[in-house]
Amino acid sequence: MPRWSIAAEDWDAPDGAALRAAQRAELDARYGSDDHEPGTAPTAADVTVFLVAREPDGTAVACGGLRPLAPGTAEVKRMYVRPERRGSGVAIAVLRGLERAAADLGVTRLLLETGTAQPEAVRFYEREGYARIENFGPYAGEALSVCYARRLDGAPGPLPR
Repeated sequence: MPRWSIAAEDWDAPDGAALRAAQRAELDARYGSDDHEPGTAPTAADVTVFLVAREPDGTAVACGGLRPLAPGTAEVKRMYVRPERRGSGVAIAVLRGLERAAADLGVTRLLLETGTAQPEAVRFYEREGYARIENFGPYAGEALSVCYARRLDGAPGPLPR
């Protein structure tokens, strides 16, 4: 039996909302404020895919979403794993699910932003094949932002901007 089931769920469903609220509380504590996200917060209107990972008993333990930016490009949003499940492999499973969903939508380049107070996320994305890029869009010039990209079409390296 797989360790987790990962499925697309409605952005506003209670378990996904609870995971995002836990992420927000953790980030507020790490950054010492609730004003640490440049740009427009994601919503049900602009996140086309939202995945939730559940343990066999149905407990929601991780999530992540995709927000289209331009033809062929999407941004990973709200990747989160409950602290007690970090290091279990569920983050990789969710990220791979997002990559498959993005490829199915014709996305060839995934972008994401994490922050300077999230060294575990920086190591995770680098280990999973994401290359550091210049901060893009609302993150340009933001000292706390760290941005990454990954091609999904099999070619090496990030696509030109």
